[in-house]
Amino acid sequence: MGCDGGTIPKRHELVKGPRKVEKVDKVAELVARWFYCALSQEKLRRPIVACELGRLYNKDAIIEFLLDKSPDKTPMESASHIKSIKHVTELNLVDNPAWSGEKESIKGDKYDDLQSARFICPVVGLEMNGRHRFCFLRNCGCVFSERALKEIKSEVCHK
Repeated sequence: MGCDGGTIPKRHELVKGPRKVEKVDKVAELVARWFYCALSQEKLRRPIVACELGRLYNKDAIIEFLLDKSPDKTPMESASHIKSIKHVTELNLVDNPAWSGEKESIKGDKYDDLQSARFICPVVGLEMNGRHRFCFLRNCGCVFSERALKEIKSEVCHK
């Protein structure tokens, strides 16, 4: 029957050890950073803007954040440094011809490849999926991979 004196419990059965710390999935973190708005947590859609910290936002979410001056508004950590629309830059992104995300009908029965990106670097062709570093020029909003900026070695936009 158990616990009738014939069994002796071991220490690991009686003492609970420390809980294991949950590790953040790196792929999920990259997907969240490159595919979703940092303010509203919605999917990124054009027009897309970026702050000086490199976070991507939907422009309408930033405008709503700046216009809402109600006292009961909870401050958003991801956009607390943005005080006006001049603190963000609208990005000129190049679409990835291999991306088929919203072109297909969404029924919930297809596999979403989260490693293929919606946008690419116009010079080198690298995908903006978080595996490579990307930079944007604040005066024009053009987005390039860091590898492309090293190859071009000029301070002027390629366009």
